[in-house]
Formats: sequence, C-alpha cells, structure tokens
Amino acid sequence: MKPLFHTLAVLATGGAVFFSFQLSKKFETQQSERLAANKENKEVTAHAESTEADLKKELNALAKAQDEQTAAEQAVSSLKSAGSGLKRDLAAQNALLEEQKAQFAEAEKAIEQIKAALADLGADVTLENLPDKVKELENKKLDLEKKRDELNLLVEKATKQRDAQKDETGRLADVKGKRDTRIRRNSMESVITAVNQEWGFVMVGAGTNTGFTPQTKLLVLRDGHLIGKVQPTSIEPNQTLADIDFDSLAEGVRLQPGDKVILAEPATN
Repeated sequence: MKPLFHTLAVLATGGAVFFSFQLSKKFETQQSERLAANKENKEVTAHAESTEADLKKELNALAKAQDEQTAAEQAVSSLKSAGSGLKRDLAAQNALLEEQKAQFAEAEKAIEQIKAALADLGADVTLENLPDKVKELENKKLDLEKKRDELNLLVEKATKQRDAQKDETGRLADVKGKRDTRIRRNSMESVITAVNQEWGFVMVGAGTNTGFTPQTKLLVLRDGHLIGKVQPTSIEPNQTLADIDFDSLAEGVRLQPGDKVILAEPATN
C-alpha cells in the first residue's frame, strides 16, 4: 500500500508540479499578454493623448487661422473702402488740378493783360516796381481828393453866397416892388365921376385895385388947388363911394364931376 500510496503521492506531487508548471506558464503568458496589453494600452493612451493634444493644437491653430482670416477679410474690406476713398480723393484732386490749371491759365492771361496795361502806363512801369507806382498813384489820388474836397468847400461856400445873394436880391426886389407900388399909390390920381349933393357922397373912378381901403383919406383938387376932402365908405375893385367932408369945403364950393382925387397921406409899408 505504501508503494502505491507513495506512487500516488509522487504522481500527485508530479501532477501538482505539472499543473503548477502549467499554471506558471499560463500565468507568465497571461502576465506577458497583460504587460503587452498594458504597454499597448499605454501606447494607445499616449498616442490618444498625443492625438488629442495635436487635435487641440490643430483646433487652436484653426481658430487662430479663422481669426486671422476674419481679420484679413476685415483688413481687405477696410483696404477696399480706403481704396474707394482714395479713388474719390484722386478724382477730386484731379478735378482740383484741372481747376487750378484753368486758374493758372487765367492768371497767365491776366498777367499778360497787366503787362499790356503796364506798357500803356509807360516803359518805366513793371511788375517789380508796380507797388511803388501804385503807392505813387494812391498819393496822387489822395492829393486830388484833397483838392476836390477843397474845391467842394469853395463851391459850397460860393453856393451859399449865391443863395444869400439870391435871397437878398429877392428881398430887395420885394422891397422895390412894394416901394414901386407905394410910389404908384402915392402918385395915384383919379377923378370924381358922380356927385350927390343931397345925400352928401361922390363916386370916384378908382377902387381896391388901386389900393383904396375904408381908412384911406382922399383929397379933392381943382386946377391944382385943394378944395375939400372925402372919406371912402364902400369900395369896389374899380370905383369907390365916398362921403363928402363938408367941413373941409371952402365957403360956396361944391364938388363936381371931373374934380381930381389924390391920397391925403403917402402909403407906407
């Protein structure tokens, strides 16, 4: 039994060793596979992490590129706008240049005209000494204006004197007219055209046209001698009704048609 048991024990031990060896081999194989898997996993993980990092870099680069593209597009748009503005400015500058060319041509023409005018002023007048000549002409102009003002003052004074003389002449003419009228009145002579002894009045052939008034006193002459007085009571333009002053008549004297009538007092102003 012991040998059998020993054999079984050996077999069991051998089997255990065999199985242990087999398990060891399998463990080693699994361990190797596990290590390889871990290594591969690490490599995959590292690759994944690298890939993710690269992806992040690519995404960041893409975002940066997009930002740069946006900025570039904005810059292009700004450049296009600036280009349009520059085109407008260029067109405006060209138009201004053409206008200045035209003005320059006009200026050249004006200069030629000025030169021609200067030639008419004299050979000594040039563009260089023109300011001095202009100053000289201005001084002459001031002198002439001064003389003109002096002449105007003289004319004004003479005009005032003339007006004063005219006024004086008018006044003297008026005085003369009044004097002539007074003389004519003082030398006025009329006649009695009718006599009414009963009512005591006479009719004289002169009236207001001669200057008679109710205050005018009249003398009656016959053959150059005073024979009486009459006093106007009713005066018309060409005849006067006058009362006989009987107290002024000489004894036995009666007024008659044809007796002369003159003013008793000279006319005054």
